[in-house]
Amino acid sequence: MIAFLIRRLLQGALVMLAVAFIAFSMFRFVGDPVTNMLPQDATLEQRAELQARLGLNEPLPVQFGYFITNAVQGDFGISYRNQRPVSNLIAERLPATMEMVLAAVVLSLVIGIPMGVYTALRRDSWLSHLFQAVSLAGISVPTFVTGILLILVFSVWLNWLPSFGRGEVVELGGWSTGLLTVSGLKALIMPVITLSLFQITLIMRLVRAEMLEVLKTDYIRFARARGLTNRAVHFGHALRNTLMPVITITGLQIGALIAFAIITETVFQWPGMGLLFMQAVSFVDIPVMSAYLVMVSLIFVVINTIVDMLYFVVDPRLRVDTGKNNTSA
Repeated sequence: MIAFLIRRLLQGALVMLAVAFIAFSMFRFVGDPVTNMLPQDATLEQRAELQARLGLNEPLPVQFGYFITNAVQGDFGISYRNQRPVSNLIAERLPATMEMVLAAVVLSLVIGIPMGVYTALRRDSWLSHLFQAVSLAGISVPTFVTGILLILVFSVWLNWLPSFGRGEVVELGGWSTGLLTVSGLKALIMPVITLSLFQITLIMRLVRAEMLEVLKTDYIRFARARGLTNRAVHFGHALRNTLMPVITITGLQIGALIAFAIITETVFQWPGMGLLFMQAVSFVDIPVMSAYLVMVSLIFVVINTIVDMLYFVVDPRLRVDTGKNNTSA
């Protein structure tokens, strides 16, 4: 177990080192930070002073070392556009993104798993065919089209939900949340539906395919031969083994939702990290862009490591294989 964790941590460290190098390279090849931070009539002395203050007159390996040291401490410099520390900007936007993503994950699991189980157990019912047709639409329709249609129906035609913004939020120890206000909950509905629609269809199809495969296995036939009820066979044996790949996909999709929430946040003007990144791209705000890249990559690495550990705990075959390898070694 410890050796497994050490290997995963080393792999994650190598990935983060490569991502940090890519983020650092943005400072060198995407615009000139001195030009972006100083006015056009700046003197050569002012440019030289700012270069020295930013450490741009140092050799590249030294600059990369400074970047790594500062990034580990959460320091990504000053935003060119906002003239504020990037870490503060991300800290302000992170709660909005995490709130939307976690709500989308919960909605995907609550809806996707029952739909997948139903379509596997009732393959010929009309409701099962309807679920599969809806899932096909959910995969095919782009996210921004879904968001625009929801705005058209529920904001323009029906005037039930707000078309943009986060609504009223409450501060809880430095963490802002809209889950405790009516306007915050109403503002969360359409972005969460838009973000989770693809995940719902993905989980439904995955659960359905895995459930059909598990129901064909020998131990399910043995369970039926023992006289167990259909409920015990389906939910006590088949579903438990079906959920193992769902754990992996769900964990990885959390990182993907955070990374690709950019479209949803742009459509609904949701004040999260994705919208901050889009604004940074428009103004070539390199510190914000590099910080976003590093943070999203870190979230991917952490979640992937946690999923691997959960898989190691849930699946006894991994522990057996690891034990055999250690014995042979």
